[in-house]
Amino acid sequence: MMSRSDKAKELEAQLEKEEKKEKKQRKIKIFLKVFLIIIGIFLLFILYMHFIGTKGLTVREYKIESASLPESFHGFKIVQFSDLHYLTTIHQKELDNMVDKINQLKPDIVVFTGDLIDYTKEPSETDINDLITSLNRIEVTTGLYAIKGNHDYEKDYFEKIFNETNFKILNNTYELIYYKGNTPILLTGLGSILQNDSDMDQAFSYDQEDNLYTITLLHEPDVIDDIVSKYSVDLALAGHSHNGQIRLPGIGAIMKVEEGKKYPNEQYEIGNTKLYVSGGLGTSMYEFRLFTRPSINLYRLTTKGTE
Repeated sequence: MMSRSDKAKELEAQLEKEEKKEKKQRKIKIFLKVFLIIIGIFLLFILYMHFIGTKGLTVREYKIESASLPESFHGFKIVQFSDLHYLTTIHQKELDNMVDKINQLKPDIVVFTGDLIDYTKEPSETDINDLITSLNRIEVTTGLYAIKGNHDYEKDYFEKIFNETNFKILNNTYELIYYKGNTPILLTGLGSILQNDSDMDQAFSYDQEDNLYTITLLHEPDVIDDIVSKYSVDLALAGHSHNGQIRLPGIGAIMKVEEGKKYPNEQYEIGNTKLYVSGGLGTSMYEFRLFTRPSINLYRLTTKGTE
């Protein structure tokens, strides 16, 4: 027969065991709650990046001052759109919205800096016709220009579409642009270096001794170092990086791509050259955007010292 003290010890041990079991169960419940909250936040984060981060349209506006800009070009407006990656997160509705916004800005020229249709997509004839129709709605006073991105070489969609529009393709070539005067500016366009189609010497074959104000269109921004080591460029407009596509405060671009790792952000000054990198419109690899909404760029050219 157990003594009273032995019974008390047994009861105490049993209570202690049950208390430990309850503590363990509470810890498991807390862990599961925290785990489910983390999973929920992560899923909400993913949904936000896909359904909200990829929507809307931002206009980034920049004032470009230069003493070498002809006075006749004071107030000249350039709109750049890039990296459409049509059929990813950009479809007909978003495309029409972009065209409407461009026309509201009343640009003098519009430039496209590559990646029209994502190479993973197969557009239908309807898609192609929609693109042609929308691009033909863009209104400018002076001209429309396009260069190829690395996604524009897999199939012939780029040429098939742009050849049915008023855009002029600048594939390693140049154009003299006149505006309200007799002194032009020089616009050069490069092919994609990732597709081994970048010929700087051909693109800059115009006589450099004229010292014209020069704008260069290039898809991959990291090529700029090679360009400015040989040629004088006042303004360079690039795409490709999507400014990281996913950005974090204090960290910046997360998704850095080849030939867009050195210059992934919005703007840089490299010697006397101003480089602007479009955040683009569509998405590549992953259909997510964070802290870099779809955007187009508006550049207002001004002669230095004037408002």
